[in-house]
Formats: sequence, structure tokens, C-alpha cells
Amino acid sequence: MTIFHGLALIGGLAFFLYGMDLMGHSLQLISGKRLQKILESLTDNLWKGILLGAGVTAVIQSSSATTTLVVSLVNSGIMKLFGATGVIMGANIGTTVTAWLLSMTGATSDNLFVKLMNPTNFSPFLAIVGVLMIMMGKRESRRTTGKIMVGFAILIFGMNTMSDAMKPLAQMKSFQLLFIRFSNPVLGMLVGALLTMVIQSSSAAIGIMQALSVTGIVPFSAALPILMGQNIGTCITALLASLGANRNAKRAATIHILFNAIGSIVLMSAFYLINSFIHIPLMDTQATPALIAITHTAFNVLSTLILSNFANGLVKLTYVIIPESKKEKEEKSEEFRLLDERLLETPVMALQSAFKVSVRMLERAREGARLALGLIFSYNNKNFERVKYLEGIVDEYQDKLGDYLFKISQKHITERDNRLLNIMMNSIVDIERISDHSLGIALEAQRVEEDPACFSQMALSELAVYSEAVNTILDMTLDVYRNEDVAQARLIEPLEEVIDRLNNALRLRHISRMKKGLCSAEAGVMLTDLSNAMERVGDHCSNIAITLIEIYSGSFDTHRYLTDIKEKDPSYQDKVMELLIEYKLPEEEGEK
Repeated sequence: MTIFHGLALIGGLAFFLYGMDLMGHSLQLISGKRLQKILESLTDNLWKGILLGAGVTAVIQSSSATTTLVVSLVNSGIMKLFGATGVIMGANIGTTVTAWLLSMTGATSDNLFVKLMNPTNFSPFLAIVGVLMIMMGKRESRRTTGKIMVGFAILIFGMNTMSDAMKPLAQMKSFQLLFIRFSNPVLGMLVGALLTMVIQSSSAAIGIMQALSVTGIVPFSAALPILMGQNIGTCITALLASLGANRNAKRAATIHILFNAIGSIVLMSAFYLINSFIHIPLMDTQATPALIAITHTAFNVLSTLILSNFANGLVKLTYVIIPESKKEKEEKSEEFRLLDERLLETPVMALQSAFKVSVRMLERAREGARLALGLIFSYNNKNFERVKYLEGIVDEYQDKLGDYLFKISQKHITERDNRLLNIMMNSIVDIERISDHSLGIALEAQRVEEDPACFSQMALSELAVYSEAVNTILDMTLDVYRNEDVAQARLIEPLEEVIDRLNNALRLRHISRMKKGLCSAEAGVMLTDLSNAMERVGDHCSNIAITLIEIYSGSFDTHRYLTDIKEKDPSYQDKVMELLIEYKLPEEEGEK
């Protein structure tokens, strides 16, 4: 092997890494906004999270990018820790797609279809088309698509260059002996982990391994532990992303490390234990790009199938590794101390205690909503963090209070107590949703802060009127719920209709300003998202009031109730008109 082979190897590696970075970054640009919205809509269903994580990672070709985004979503409070666990597991499966694409470079056949499937043959065509799209494309999306195609072509060119440069190594005895040493499981895993940590991409590290395997001197016994180590090394990116983040984000990064490390160690131990009793013939074969791709996929799928059964255990383990701070424990102890299991022996006392906690839950949700609305007009990071904290606390209220109420429902209680129990069980879901939408409002306010000129003064004036109406319905809902006041509950629906009309008016006014060139389309998206989140808060306040009315009246047909009061109750429309005057939007130019 000459110095020129060494230069070709380094150059090929540079092309390979640059091509992967260009392709991955461009894929993220195209799917970034949609990607975040998909992950934000994630529920606490583990398998849905696994499928989403696998799909997203297969699209953007980077498990590191997916897990980094997950860490940031957990840090912002959008995603829960349990939901993040599923996405992280799925990301490990999705990242195996890259290895399969690269394995096709070794496909050889006289069949025309097989030849066309070989990336080495079709990548030059992708490069030509991609360059034309970059140079001639008028739309940013078209140029970005071109960059994806060029990135893939550069990646394949780099891999082929590395493979060609390393062919002389197959004749070197010292190089062959080096890979025999890597057959030691511990040493192999360390090498794989360190390589992946340095280049911060398991896909790239596996691509390098596949390029090496083309020389025909990489034994499967050495490739296996290196592959397992690469799964551990890829955790470094999420770990770096969690630096400076909150404790929950650090726990998400820890889940990534635990999942990959436990999976690698358990499956490696099982494999070598079986091999010690029944020698596996595969260990005597030479690794190929296809065999590496198969092994990588099989390991990640098997690891996910096994560890998905212990998802809750992984989350609990992160709390052992990163325990709750003293402040967190004190606040939680104060929040939930009334939910005393011993009170369940006296159901009526347990029910009253639970009701006090549910009122506190609604107070917390209202506080978060009021702070979030205030951020629209006067943003500060302290209040933003407070909204995130309150959203997390309200989530815990729903879990702990829901469990406690279920235990009460198993006891013998009076009809009156059962009525209160049903009110609480129905209402805590809406209270939690108010808190969720409050966080959404806070996040939109953060976007407004990043671009303070996006909303005109008129838009801010309209939002001020709208916010006042939402704050009022929150205050009324708290009073209605705390006092079980059915009469006042009937006054909430007219205000909710006014909030609906304000929401529509804000949207129409923005369209009008946009047509006049006074507002941008991007500002319109932000305004719509913000306005819709505020309207949803009103909807859930209405649901709480209607729950109270229906349970006390013994009727459970919400649609019929709303139809009756809107069409048959003259006082309802009178109240709506009165409130429309009270919450009248400022007049625009030309309206006077």
C-alpha cells in the first residue's frame, strides 16, 4: 500500500462523511416542520412512538438527529418522557435503512434490473439531476431536493473510493491480524463506540465498516462487536444535546444510552454464550456489506422487541440515575399529600380530599394559561419556564388523581357523592387539556419574541381583547367548579361562543391585512396557531361547565343541550350580544 492509497482512503472518507451530512441535513430541511408536528402529536402509546421513530429516522437518515430532536421536545415540555422512550427505540430501527442502501453497492449480476438497483450505477445520474436542480431550481424546496440527490451520490462515491483504496490492505498480514484482535468482544465494542463518538453518526460508522468488508478480510467475529459498540457510541450526540437542558431532557438522553447499552450487552452476552456451547458457523465467515446490514437490522429489531417490555422500568431507572431535586420533591409532596391512601377507608372523606386536589389542579391550569397569555404581550423566560413546569405538574395531577378516583369508585358511596365523583372524573381530562394548550400558547409566544415585528399593532390589540375573554372564562370556570354552581355554569357557554366568534374574526381580519400587504403569510400561520390554541382553552372550559350541568340534571346529551339553549333559550342570544359588545375588537381603518 502506497501513500497515494492512504490519501485516497482519507479523501474517500471525507467525501463519504460530507455526502451523508449534506443528504441528512437537506432531508431535515424538507421534513423539519412536519417532522416536529408529527412528534408533537405523539401520544403515550409506546408502539406508536416506536413506529414513528422508525419512520422518521428512515426518512431523515439519522438516528442522532431524531434523538436530538426528541431531547429538545422533552426539554420544552411538548413530549413526555414515556413517549420519548418509544421514539428512541424506533430510531434505532429506522437508522438501519442506510446500511441496506449501502449494502446494495456490492450487488453483482448480469440482470439489468439488478444492475440498476446498484447505487454505484445510478448515483451518477442522481448527481447530474441534482446539480441541475440546484443550479436551475427557482424554489428552495427544489434546490434542497437536488442537494439530497447530490449528497447521496457523493456518499456512494466516497464509499467506493474508500473500498478501492483499502483493497491493497487485504494483502497486508498486519492488517489482517488487527481485525483478528477486534474479535475480542470487549475490544471490538470499544473500537466501535469510539469511532462512532468521533464522527457522531452510527450510519457513517457502519458505512465505513461495509467499505472495509469489501476487501474480504473482515471476519464476522470482529464485525459483530464493532457493530454493537457503534450502537453505544451514537448516544454521544443526544448526550451533548442534553447539556444545559432540564432534568427531564437529561433523562431522555439517559434512556437512549440505557437502551443501546443494555441491548448491546444483553444480546452480545447471549450470542457469545450460545456460541460457547454450540459453535455458530457464521463466526467463521467473512463479513460482507449485506451481512453487516442484516446483522444491524436484526440486532436493533430484536433489542426493541425485548426492551419494549421494560419501557416503564427504563423510565424509572432514569429517575434513579438522575433523581428528582429537593425542590421537585417538596413541591410534589405538597401537591399530592391530600391523596392519602388511608382515607379510602372512609370514602366520603377521601372524596372531599380528592375534590380539594382537583380544585388545586384547575387553579394550576388557570395559572399556567394566564401566564401563557401574558407572554404574548410581555415575554420573559422565567414565566415561560413556569408554564412548562405547571404543565408537567397538571399531567401528574391527572395521573395521580385519576388513580385515586378510580379507587374511590370501587367503594360504596351515596348518590350525591357519586355525582361529585363523576364530575371530577370527567373534568380532570379537560383541565389537563387546558394545560396542554397553555403550553402551546407559550411556545407560540416564544416564536413571536424571536420575531417581534411579525404582528402588527392592530393584531396585538385584537389579541389583547381576545385574551381578556379567555382569562374571564378561565376565572368563571374555576368559580363554577369550586362551588358546583350550576346557575353560573349556564353563563359560560355564551362566552365560549363569543370566543369562537373572536377566533374567526381574528382570522378574517388577518386575511384582509395580508391582501393589503400589511401582514405576511408566515405571521398568519403563527396567529392562527395562537388563536386556535386560545379557542381550545375556551372549549374545555365549556366542557367542564356542561359536565356539571348534565350530571346535576341527569341528562347526558351534550349536543341536545347545546342545541336547546342556542335555539330555544332567548336569554342565551341576549347574553351573547351583550358579551360581543363587551369584547368588541378595535375598529380598523376604514370601518369608522
